[in-house]
Amino acid sequence: MILHLSDHAAVGLSVVVWLFIGLGSGFYFSRVPLGRLDQDNVITRERPFEAHGAFYQRHLRIGNWKDRLPEAGNFFPDGFSKRHLTSRSEEHLNRFAAETRRAELVHWTNLCAGPAFLLWCRPMVGGLMVVFGVVTHLPFIAIQRFNRQRLQRVLARSASPRRRAHL
Repeated sequence: MILHLSDHAAVGLSVVVWLFIGLGSGFYFSRVPLGRLDQDNVITRERPFEAHGAFYQRHLRIGNWKDRLPEAGNFFPDGFSKRHLTSRSEEHLNRFAAETRRAELVHWTNLCAGPAFLLWCRPMVGGLMVVFGVVTHLPFIAIQRFNRQRLQRVLARSASPRRRAHL
């Protein structure tokens, strides 16, 4: 602990910092060009245990709760709401998948910031801030991954025979 604050002051500072991190990462990733999000990377790529999204449905029953959480994809100018699928065109589905990568990166960034709270919080309060970060961001990460894997299945099925040969 670098700063020695009372628990009340540490929690107050933490609330402000969580807001700053959330808005800052959202703003930063909203400026990432869409072309840099058109393919999965080491963070967003599907893992074998996910089984094309079946893990989220079978073990987390994600379909029962995912639509109850807030969606802020259009918070920043030129944003993209992922609340509803508005078109089944290949272009729209690819954009939607890219936007799930953007949102996933925002939530991973926020979650990974949790240990920074140990700089001004006592270990117990800092630990609670880390837990808060995990509990508030993992569901959103799961939703983005689940939705993207569903989109990728639709895109693969609708791909032209020539494109299927490259999948």
